Amino acid sequence: MLIVDDQAMVREGFGALLAAQPDLVVVGDAPDGAAAVAAARRTDPDVVLMDVRMPVMDGLEATRRLLDVPAGVHRPKVLMLTTFDLDDYVYEALRAGASGFLLKDAPGAELVHAVRVVAAGEALLAPSVTRLLIADFAARPRPGRPRPAVLDTLTPRELEVLRLIARGRSNAEIAGTLVVAEQTVKTHVGRVLSKLDLRDRAQAVVFAYESGLIVPGE
Repeated sequence: MLIVDDQAMVREGFGALLAAQPDLVVVGDAPDGAAAVAAARRTDPDVVLMDVRMPVMDGLEATRRLLDVPAGVHRPKVLMLTTFDLDDYVYEALRAGASGFLLKDAPGAELVHAVRVVAAGEALLAPSVTRLLIADFAARPRPGRPRPAVLDTLTPRELEVLRLIARGRSNAEIAGTLVVAEQTVKTHVGRVLSKLDLRDRAQAVVFAYESGLIVPGE
């Protein structure tokens, strides 16, 4: 993984914690987005831990550049690191393809878990970040939009799964709610993402709210 943050102590602290794990390797770090893009081109990391607010180039633009590559070219997974205040461009980062968000003050074990989850191809939104996303979305003016026709391609069960994803539920929690096997949930999630042409669960959360499938506060 590549660690990107404008504070040296944060980079060193995260680096030491992650490098101590037997299955994780830190291939480098960078103090800003521009340096991150250059470092990623050199080291080809599987996961990039990306700070949001940085000088020279912010994490959003760096994420766009890292993930906007031709088909067939390796794309790292990007795990955004944010403060307790929700950054204004979280939605843009999700649209750019970030695989999830984690609060900077999360416990070390949570950071290690998040890296492994993202590296495995899953998306991750910390519950506290998900709540902030929902609250922020609820506060935004919502122009009237027709229901996207693509929602009609989903079965009733797939719509139910999408609603639960949008509420930040894990596969295990969805399985418990619907009283089905976790593997069945994984199958449903895969079909939802495929039909809606979404990269991962993080983008599914945004889609569910922006499409009006989920109304904040309901």
